[in-house]
Amino acid sequence: MPQWIVVTVVIAIYLAVTLTVGLLSGRSASKSVQGYVAGDRSFNLLVMYFVTGAMVFSAFAFLGGPGFAYGRGAAAFYILGYGALGLAPFYWLGPRAAKVGRRHGYVTQAQLVTGRFPSKWLSIGLAVMSVAAFVPYITLQMRGAGIVIEVVTEGHVPLWLGALVAYGIVVLYVLKGGVAAVGWTNTFQGVIMLAIAWTFGLWLPYELYGGVGPMFEQLLAERPEMLSLPGLATPWIGEDGGTPWTWGAYSSSILVSVVGLCMWPHLFMKAFTAKDDDTLRRMVVLFPTFQLFLIPIFLIGFAGILVAGIQLDNADYILPELILNTGLPPIVVGLFCAGALSASMSTGDALLHAAASITVEDGIGPARGSTPLTDAQQRRLMRWLVVVLGVVAYGFALDPDSSLVILLLSAYGLIAQLAPPVWAALYWKRATTPGVLAGFIAGAATTLHFFVWSGQKPFGIHEGILGLVVHVPVLIVVSLMTQPQSDEQLEKFFEAARRG
Repeated sequence: MPQWIVVTVVIAIYLAVTLTVGLLSGRSASKSVQGYVAGDRSFNLLVMYFVTGAMVFSAFAFLGGPGFAYGRGAAAFYILGYGALGLAPFYWLGPRAAKVGRRHGYVTQAQLVTGRFPSKWLSIGLAVMSVAAFVPYITLQMRGAGIVIEVVTEGHVPLWLGALVAYGIVVLYVLKGGVAAVGWTNTFQGVIMLAIAWTFGLWLPYELYGGVGPMFEQLLAERPEMLSLPGLATPWIGEDGGTPWTWGAYSSSILVSVVGLCMWPHLFMKAFTAKDDDTLRRMVVLFPTFQLFLIPIFLIGFAGILVAGIQLDNADYILPELILNTGLPPIVVGLFCAGALSASMSTGDALLHAAASITVEDGIGPARGSTPLTDAQQRRLMRWLVVVLGVVAYGFALDPDSSLVILLLSAYGLIAQLAPPVWAALYWKRATTPGVLAGFIAGAATTLHFFVWSGQKPFGIHEGILGLVVHVPVLIVVSLMTQPQSDEQLEKFFEAARRG
């Protein structure tokens, strides 16, 4: 039997099991909006750990990580830099946000912010910004799934069909079970992802070089530029090499990712799903252990640098290409593909769920004003939006020129602009609604200017950092120039933050 058929069967079995887990776990949640969006605030430490880790380490890590290491060398270490630090602020932010959420019934990030700074336009702006950042992130996951399936089936299942099938299943269980389905499928997928990454990441250097140490010794002798920080800004091509990444670009990419990591709405919303504050804090303390997942992932990318006969137009294909060129049995190739799909789908499901929830709760709801949607109408609309957003992201996923890592870095610039409103809401009593709104508009406009229109960034600094440089002073100055909030409103909000 041809290898690609065996691989396809293994993939089909994995997808069927994932769908079953998603549909069954979704049955436990209530039929209310809080059940669909916040899982009735019942996630335990195990689910919180895997749902967070699997959301963060997605197709971006499983495919983009090896691709970055293969094409750009030490530049890939920026992922380790921000991953080790990015969730630390959530140790304080998460429980505080959860207390306010429990008291006032908040299930989204924007509800928290506008609960402190009442403004229909701020809520709509936060929703638009969040969804605008979600689209490239969802696109990244879909494209990653399609790449893996296309390569390991030797082109018999093309990218467009692989992405369509994988994310058709994601849409089905998100439609049915909401965040409960996301939580338990992420737990299942996270275990598979870790097992596959470590197994292959340690085996490959031994198979090709005789060990991890000999691999790096050979790289140091033949391609030392791939082991020197900050690495390359463009992939190494031929004898001319790539373009060096500047220290300004490298360090600002780490910084914007640290600022933005726990601001991702689909991750921040998980503060409202935990059953208590201790669960959140323990999850944050344990989360850095998920960074161990990146070590074998990077080893795979570095292992491919000196392999003869591999010619890639896109470095993101290096991991599945190595799988096919090392003589692994078809069943093992299929299991590897299941691990890669786990990385993609475990983030994509959370993104689709969060994007639909935010659009309804923070965009459409406030825009309707005095005629709110009923619970049933909100849930039905969220389900429709899961489908619509999936279709939009799928269209972008078919672009052959998109890089998985660059897609994510571009999204971080927008997400970082959510940090000042959240921190101001929870920790600065003098902040005002006009100040937060003005800062948000200024920061978002600056980020979009450098990302979309200018193309020229001072010292290579990430456009998200440039946006924050404008955002924070505007928020502070306008807040100090405008009428402070009433003591009654402040006490209502901060008393909930103190006591829960």
